Amino acid sequence: MRMLAIGAVLAVVLPFAAQAQEAGDAAAGEKAFAPCKACHNFQKNGVGPDLKGVVGRKAGTYEGYNYSAALKNSGITWDEANLHEWLKNPKAKVPGNKMIFQGIADDKKINDLIAYLKTQS
Repeated sequence: MRMLAIGAVLAVVLPFAAQAQEAGDAAAGEKAFAPCKACHNFQKNGVGPDLKGVVGRKAGTYEGYNYSAALKNSGITWDEANLHEWLKNPKAKVPGNKMIFQGIADDKKINDLIAYLKTQS
C-alpha cells in the first residue's frame, strides 16, 4: 500500500517537475544570449531587429527593420513553440530568411534563451 501511495505521488509530481525544467532558466538564458548580441539588442534595430517584446509578436513586423519577404510572409507569431523551432534551425523554420545563424542544438539552452526573451517585454 505504501508503494502505491508513493507511486501516486510521483505520478502527480513528476510531470510538474518536467514542465518546470522545460520552462527554462532566464538567468542561464541571459548568458546564452551573449552570441546573439552581435546582431540583436533590446533598444533598437541593428544588424538584426530589436528583440524587445519579441515573444508574442508577429514575425517580420518590428517597425524600421528590413525583413526578408520569407519572414514577413511567414504568418508566424513568436510564441514559445515557434521560437523554439526557429532557434533550433532558422533556415528550416522559414526557408529564405536572411538570418545568418546555424541554430542551437541544445533544447535546454533554447528553453533558457526563450525564458530570458520573455523577461524583455
